[in-house]
Amino acid sequence: MTTLLHVLPALRAAIEPEARALTLRSAHLSYGELATAIRAFADALIGAGLDVHERVGIFLPKTFETVIAMFGAAHAGCVFVPINPLLKPPQVEHILNDCSVRVLVTSADRMAAVQAILPHCPQLRLVVLIGTEPGDAELPGTLRRVQWQEFLASGPAGGHHRVIDTDVVAILYTSGSTGKPNGVVLSHRNMVTGAHSVAEYLENTPQDRLLAVLPFSFDYGFSQLSTAFHVGASVVLMDHLFARDVVSAVARERITGLAAVPPLWLQLADLAWPQSVGEHLRYFTNSGGAMPRATLDKLRAALPKTRPFLMYGLTEAFRSTYLPPVEVDRRPDSMGKAIPNAEILVVRPDGTPCDADEPGELVHRGSLVALGYWNDPVKTAERFKPAPDQDPALVLTEMAVWSGDTVRRDAEGFLYFVGRRDEMIKTSGYRVSPTEVEEAIYATGLVGDVVAVGVPHPALGQAIVIVASPAAQGTVDSARLLEECKRQLPTFMVPHAIEWRDSLPRNPNGKFDRPTLANEMKALHGSTATAPSPP
Repeated sequence: MTTLLHVLPALRAAIEPEARALTLRSAHLSYGELATAIRAFADALIGAGLDVHERVGIFLPKTFETVIAMFGAAHAGCVFVPINPLLKPPQVEHILNDCSVRVLVTSADRMAAVQAILPHCPQLRLVVLIGTEPGDAELPGTLRRVQWQEFLASGPAGGHHRVIDTDVVAILYTSGSTGKPNGVVLSHRNMVTGAHSVAEYLENTPQDRLLAVLPFSFDYGFSQLSTAFHVGASVVLMDHLFARDVVSAVARERITGLAAVPPLWLQLADLAWPQSVGEHLRYFTNSGGAMPRATLDKLRAALPKTRPFLMYGLTEAFRSTYLPPVEVDRRPDSMGKAIPNAEILVVRPDGTPCDADEPGELVHRGSLVALGYWNDPVKTAERFKPAPDQDPALVLTEMAVWSGDTVRRDAEGFLYFVGRRDEMIKTSGYRVSPTEVEEAIYATGLVGDVVAVGVPHPALGQAIVIVASPAAQGTVDSARLLEECKRQLPTFMVPHAIEWRDSLPRNPNGKFDRPTLANEMKALHGSTATAPSPP
């Protein structure tokens, strides 16, 4: 088995170059064509002077170029940074600067959208534009632009930087407990081990056809590529507007595996599925939050031959647990057990193991544990800590991910989610930092104080509700505040409701009393908030 991410499609190309790797609408890319393009992109990065481990940002929807750029950066010995295409300029600026992106792969329209932030990204040297439009955005300083095809033809063959399996290959940004998103640093070993592990329990084969509907900036979304390439399966790329488009694509493309998050499954469960889908859709998977029982029941009734895999994962450790389909009837609320090549511990605050059914913190150890957070030793030390109960004779300390999630393990070893220790909001499959939402709202100048909390929502897991006081000499203007939020924040971070107060309660330490506000908002808005309109 290979230990380098970019070798996965190359090995498959050597075995069966004509096999289909990617489909995008009516276009197809074989494994041989994909491997050739990956090498060309890697050559071009070397020709552009990128050093080992320098970062390549990809700010695109799902296209062939998106996949080529990610795996091509890995092949060159560089680090790819997929940027969620839903993000707005302030979030893109943070990512570009936080990890010093040198090359940005994007499109003319997206570059125009982020033009205003480019002067504030001094480490950026080159923009590679896909498509035929040259783009007319004015570029600051020495920042150059080049068209995709010209770039692919520009590099000398070979000469890539040497890397090994423990080298960093990707940085995926995920919201932290406070402030801006954190860059989770992943190695080749992390990603290849994850692909092998998931392909093992999903029993993937070269005959599988996977529908990629989740963003590649999300580890669960990216794993549709790595898992497929590991076995030589085919991936259909899709950015959907409506849930019914997903159902149509599953039927049209004869999809065998479908991965989604609870908000999308809720919509899909209410649609009519063609009977023919059950003849080819082998399995569906859920992660990014618990799937409601009613949703699971609807899906199983509509797709009785399709096996459900309920999973739990962390960007910091990729995937942690899965519930085998044969256990779904007996324990549909369970997270299951550890995936292959991982150990999941349930421990007390002192690191000692919990008894059966005693709640404790989920700790993940093994080769899926990431390399920490990019350039943030404080947050890394909070989440990445020594694994419990290590043999004192071992000189080197093994690090594990301490998830912050409270779970319990029953007498048979099956795990159940209890709750989160921190204040993160889990909405639409994303972890959202309340601080990041609050900072964007403060920046509008329309509030004096503000607190963001999550309330239960049947479709989203949690909906974001803000409690705010008016700015000094200001007036209450919910419509204007929401409009500013939509301009500055991606859709999944836009508040679903606003509650105005003359002042916000504080605890004895002078901090906002978040627990009290959260309980009040749950009583007012829990399960009643409505999702925002799509962008």
